[in-house]
Amino acid sequence: MSVNKVILIGNVGQDPKVTYYDGGNCVAQLSLATTEKGYTLQNGTQVPDRTDWHNLVFRNRLGEIVDKYVHKGDKLYVEGKIRTRSYDDQKGIQRYITEIFVDNMEMLTPRGTSAPGAAAPQQGMAQGAAPAQPIAQSQATPAQDNTTDDLPF
Repeated sequence: MSVNKVILIGNVGQDPKVTYYDGGNCVAQLSLATTEKGYTLQNGTQVPDRTDWHNLVFRNRLGEIVDKYVHKGDKLYVEGKIRTRSYDDQKGIQRYITEIFVDNMEMLTPRGTSAPGAAAPQQGMAQGAAPAQPIAQSQATPAQDNTTDDLPF
């Protein structure tokens, strides 16, 4: 038996790059930063913060939701699978990229506090309020279909 499951909580590093294909398929990509806080050892040595960047891929309905509601600076909770693929760059050198294919996402940024320049800020939740409810889950687990058809915004 094996398990391929990733859970991340972090900050969106860029506005999503979204591509719509014939037939209604959608793919959204963005980077997510996770940071481990630094600390001081007993001998006084300072260990700095460590930030890692993760490439996230959202497909179909989840990609559409990301396109509409997720912006640079937002805090996200995501669950997904880790995948590594290879490609040839412009010079013909084989490169590898590791991506998280997201199955489930929750937006943790309170409504109305999106990053500056965000289109259509969400309203109705005071700053510092509890995290938002789950936004969506991919069709990989159809028993729990949490699409945005019933969302209040």
